[in-house]
Parts: sequence; structure tokens; C-alpha cells
Amino acid sequence: MRQIILDTETTGLEWRKGNRIVEIGCVELLERRPSGNNYHQYIKPDCEFEQGAQEVTGLTLDFLADKPDFAQIAEEFLAYIDGAELIIHNAAFDLGFLDYELSLLGDHYGTIADRCTVIDTLKMARERYPGQRNSLDALCKRLGVDNAHRQLHGGLLDAQILGDVYIALTSGQEEIGFGSADDAVSGGVQAMTIDTSRLLPRPRVVATASEKEAHEARLAKLRKKAGHAIWDGPKAEEAVATAT
Repeated sequence: MRQIILDTETTGLEWRKGNRIVEIGCVELLERRPSGNNYHQYIKPDCEFEQGAQEVTGLTLDFLADKPDFAQIAEEFLAYIDGAELIIHNAAFDLGFLDYELSLLGDHYGTIADRCTVIDTLKMARERYPGQRNSLDALCKRLGVDNAHRQLHGGLLDAQILGDVYIALTSGQEEIGFGSADDAVSGGVQAMTIDTSRLLPRPRVVATASEKEAHEARLAKLRKKAGHAIWDGPKAEEAVATAT
């Protein structure tokens, strides 16, 4: 399977306001391993950076002045991603910008979804860690991915880091069966094989002293209002009824 980890950097947060792409970074995975066939391109946006966007990337219009515009790199970029499975963190953001850039070149280019399937790692993370922060930095910390070298956002750098995060998010049992080793040799059901080198320790969350105090205060209010809090266990009469 050919997968491509993709990240873009832009002049602002909203393509509908005319913001443009200034950098594309891609890392190719073949059978979940980096192939070394990466794609990286700076792009002249022909528009100003929004306030704050320039500080995020460290890029300037002076640096981008001699870089190609999107029209000049579109064919090469589309040929590179064509038919691949794209892995993107917050895919709606990057796809919105890419589709906008393609629309400026003509309807015949269609959309990225016409050429590729897409996996959104932000959606994956929200399903696995509901109610928690799931930014790329937060996931690196939670999954043990080293991102100490990430001082600024960068297309290729962020794609490389996202590749490690994606592998960590999807690691675990690689092959599952219910037979014996002899069954596997004789062509029967294959024995279970787990690649433990990819397994990461589960995060352990411990309540702080202030959180425990807030919890006890909340229970006190419930007891005052309802006469009982479910966290205290069954009421005495309920416990007797259950025992009998």
C-alpha cells in the first residue's frame, strides 16, 4: 500500500479569505515504512501573510519571492500523490486549501478526493481520546514521539512527525489467529503474532490534589441534594436487598 503523509503551510487560516499555500511537505510510506521518496516544495503565494501566520512558519515573502507559484508545481505534485492514500492531520484544512488552489487553475483538475483516499488523524485521535487535546504536539507527548526539534511549523518536518504519530496511533496486533504453531505450518489457521516493538505504554492519568478536592466538594453537594451519591456505593437498604 502506498501512503503519503501530507502537510501544508499557508498565509492564514482561511482559504475563503484569499489565503494561499506557501509550503507542501510529503513523506511516502510503502507498507508503513518510509521509502525516502519525499516531496517538498516552497510556493510563492502572491498575497500577504495574515497577522501571526508568518511567525508560525518563519517564512517571509522575501524568501518565497523566487519560488514557483502553485500553477508551476501543480502537475508534478498531482502526479506524486495520484492514487495514494493521504494521511493528514485536520484534513479539512489542508484539503480546503489544495482544492482552492486547483480551482484557481480550472475545473478540469477536480479535487484531491477525486484522486486519493484520505485518512484524518485528527478524527482518529478524537475517537481514541475524546475530550482531550489532540493537536500534533499533544499527540507527540501522549504517544512518546520526539518533537523537540520542532520550533516552527514546517511542511516536511510536520509530515515526518505526523508519520511517527500515525504509526503509533495504528500500531498493535498485526496478525491474529486462533490455532497453534503447527496449524500455521500445515496451512491451517495461523498463530497469533504481535509486534511488541511498536506497542507503547498506556498513558496513566492521576488526579491532582485540587481535582480530588473539587470532586469531594461535588459529592457533598449531591449528598445534600439527593441524600446519596452513587460514587459512595449502594445505600444500606439496597445492599441488604442485594445480599438476600
